[in-house]
Amino acid sequence: MQNKSIYSIGSLILLLLLFVAISMLSGSLLKGMRADLTENRLYTLSDGTRNILADLKEPVNLYLFFSEAASSDLPQIRSYARRVDEMVEEFKNHAGGNLIVHRIDPAPFSEQEDQAAAFGLQAVPVGAGGDTLYLGIAGTNSLDDVQSMPFLQPSKEKFLEYDLAKMISSLGSPEKQTLGLMSSLQMTPGFDPATQGMREAWVVYEQLSQLFNIETIDPMADTLPDNLDVLMVVHPRDLAEKMIYQLDQFVLGGGRLIAFVDPFAESDRGDPNDPMARMQAGSSSDLGPLFESWGVSFDSARVVGDLQYGIGTSQSRHIGILSVPGDSLNRDDIVSADLEFVNLSSVGWLAPTKGASTTFEPLVQSSENSAPMDASRLRFLTNPAELMNGFNPSGDRYALVTRITGPASSAVSEVPEGADAAKHLSESGDFGINVILFADTDVLTDRLWVQKQPFMGQNLVTAFADNGSLVVNAVDNMLGNQDLISIRTRASSGRPFNRVSDLRVEAERNYRATEERLQREL
Repeated sequence: MQNKSIYSIGSLILLLLLFVAISMLSGSLLKGMRADLTENRLYTLSDGTRNILADLKEPVNLYLFFSEAASSDLPQIRSYARRVDEMVEEFKNHAGGNLIVHRIDPAPFSEQEDQAAAFGLQAVPVGAGGDTLYLGIAGTNSLDDVQSMPFLQPSKEKFLEYDLAKMISSLGSPEKQTLGLMSSLQMTPGFDPATQGMREAWVVYEQLSQLFNIETIDPMADTLPDNLDVLMVVHPRDLAEKMIYQLDQFVLGGGRLIAFVDPFAESDRGDPNDPMARMQAGSSSDLGPLFESWGVSFDSARVVGDLQYGIGTSQSRHIGILSVPGDSLNRDDIVSADLEFVNLSSVGWLAPTKGASTTFEPLVQSSENSAPMDASRLRFLTNPAELMNGFNPSGDRYALVTRITGPASSAVSEVPEGADAAKHLSESGDFGINVILFADTDVLTDRLWVQKQPFMGQNLVTAFADNGSLVVNAVDNMLGNQDLISIRTRASSGRPFNRVSDLRVEAERNYRATEERLQREL
């Protein structure tokens, strides 16, 4: 019995020593390794991020500022700061030595605090003692370019990987590509005659200007610049014949075009000096002859109404303002894959023409509970419920955003005066054309996808729809930058209640049918 007790104690001691040894070995050999068991793999870097980090051509310095003492009573902030630190470390591990990380605690009245202010980081007051909190990131490269994320909000955690990758990509490749912007709408900052004050740029314009060199083009001009990598045309009204020819030749020559047309552009407020024009705000735009040559039809006098995707409740639904969920976004095209919602207003639709040589690929579509209606009904609309009077869904789905590719011919039969006839292209090249068309311009406006809140003298912008991502994706795709798109589209975690939505639409349809029957009986 005594020998058995000795053996038992010895076995326990041996097992304990073995456990300690395994723990020590695993701590050293498996250091930094972890398993991501979240459903959407939120803690695993996407392939796009890995590609960007692997392709860095020069070292990038990242400065992570976090106020340890000021955050001592803020557990949520401290938890998020650890998440940011882990993400930055993960980036560093995949950068092959080209990402240098500096962690800085900017104590009050210190050189580190001065450095944070020089980088443009934002100090947030906390507590009653006047303490300030820093939680931001700045980045530099060998050319002394500086980019910063002034304050990292926990509410925007799902965009953290994309924001970091975008910063590193820009610093690692300092030479931005050129985006030509031709717009008859006031997207850029400037003086507003209507308010006699300065107007802010649209958020989508600000996002594009951070990523690309934007060269604005007067819609009344006769020629296009030669240095464009991609061209965006917004609400092309009354374009000159020479500009139509320039667009035609640009696309046939392999130029990448993203165009926004609209049967009723609500953001076009008319001439600020003409009171009657302001009363009749809203206008239509088209690219008629170009659409015809590309095999596309577009009705500039009618919009799409949608019982299922119209915003609001059964009693106050606006079938002319659509919130299109992921089910109606093209999951096979990287531009629209994995986005959650896109909001559009008074949107038209695009359709392929019979016998077209091009390929027509819808990216955003309406539901089957939709139908066309006259755009004129929206001009003096006071009660959105009036749009449902006599509205009967057609059962068809309408393409609201589409990609056009393939062979195409010139829309111009005669070369305009002043153009070089020797350089005229009558057909597209071997790779055909590549055009993305939006049947709406209001999709670009702030009101449909972002919310602005004042914070410390600045506006914090929070996106509630994916309009901006869709537009930037389109530009990135035209430029061949698939990596940033694959990261940006990871920012989706919500699940729409499809079954509830279907039941709601059916109930509303029955309600409207009963209401109309009772009205007839009365």
